[in-house]
This record gives sequence, structure tokens and C-alpha cells, in this order.
Amino acid sequence: MSSETEDTMVAALLRERAGYVSRGMGDRVTQVDEQLALRGYKPDKEAAPVSRATPPKNRRQRSPETT
Repeated sequence: MSSETEDTMVAALLRERAGYVSRGMGDRVTQVDEQLALRGYKPDKEAAPVSRATPPKNRRQRSPETT
């Protein structure tokens, strides 16, 4: 999928979609795909939503607040 487009809204949606794909958020990818379709954009076959096979990496935990 190429993010080179004249339409700035489509370009923004493609960037948003790429972020959702990388985080495994298939439901959000589907929503963005719907918006892209309304604007006449057809994603490549390789751009299909992917499900996350592994859980998210460990995130930093907040340090306990001290007052």
C-alpha cells in the first residue's frame, strides 16, 4: 500500500491505518477501510487486517505516586 496520494485525507487515513495494523487493532483497521472506501480508495491485497498472534510487549509500569 502506497501512502503517496494527492488527497490529504486519504493520506492521513493510510497513516492511521498503518498504526492500527502494527498494533493488531483489526476492528479499527476495518473502520478506517470503510472511510477509505467512501473516498474511493481501494487498499492492496497485502493491506488486509492482521490479527496479533502474540500479546503486546511489556509496557513500563508507572512508579507509585508518593506524596
